[in-house]
Amino acid sequence: MGGTIIFADNLDALRAIESGSIDLIYIDPPFNTGRPQKRTTIKVHATQDGERVGFGDRRYRATVLGTRAFQDVFDDYLGFLRPRLEEAHRVLASHGSLYFHIDYRWAHYCKILLDSIFGMEAFINEIIWAYDYGGRSKRRWPAKHDTIFFYAKDPNCYYFNEEAVERIPYMAPGLVGAEKAARGKFPTDVWWHTIVPTNSKEKTGYPTQKPLGILRRIISASSKEGDTVLDFFAGSGTTGVAAAELGRNFVLVDNNLEALAVMAHRFANIPDVTWVNFEPELHRESSKQHVLFDPPYAKPIK
Repeated sequence: MGGTIIFADNLDALRAIESGSIDLIYIDPPFNTGRPQKRTTIKVHATQDGERVGFGDRRYRATVLGTRAFQDVFDDYLGFLRPRLEEAHRVLASHGSLYFHIDYRWAHYCKILLDSIFGMEAFINEIIWAYDYGGRSKRRWPAKHDTIFFYAKDPNCYYFNEEAVERIPYMAPGLVGAEKAARGKFPTDVWWHTIVPTNSKEKTGYPTQKPLGILRRIISASSKEGDTVLDFFAGSGTTGVAAAELGRNFVLVDNNLEALAVMAHRFANIPDVTWVNFEPELHRESSKQHVLFDPPYAKPIK
């Protein structure tokens, strides 16, 4: 197994990928919220004069370790997505699938766009990822879900393995009997899963990091060991981490240096990862030409 992490505009990188060579795509594009996405990482320690009060009135002081951010603003969001999704459709194998992760602001527009590229018949599921964490509005129902659209390249022959998915507890185990309760149930299209907690070992500090549990479920169901998983809005690299854990190859693409810094740390102990600095002008004649980065990516090898 191995992985490739590419520093590039993802449209340039996608155009260099061979048609039909990717088994599964998961993407979590910027949500076009119209504001910067920012995440500050802190470390807390107990102290008698701390400014934070926790459980049992214990006091803590926080130290800011760093802040990561990116602008989440597009003048023509759908115009930005369309050519990338068209390339995604091209590079998918005939049995391949796309999982497209978006929030409530743009989900309905993106569904229409995906239908126009993949075809309405290729739409398999609208998955609702529900969580209960973060701020609470007093002026509306608090927004506590994202949408994940699941499309197949060919709705008649896409790969899906129910048995590979980790099962979840029944909400009323007493109603289904001891055997079923012990086995658990296959998840529905509503996924209850926490976001990455602030104090989790999984936390990287990247603003839009998604939980490993979500990616493990997707990759387990829609790919086999040895398959290749692509994420061309890679961010913190969670797709690659989950793919490596499950014995898949992965290709990650991002043009945010802060994202690459996070990935360099996360993949430091994962063998067979190739770092690529994709210079678009080198690829116009041949997709084989590229410049390798010397990990953790900062200076290209000349």
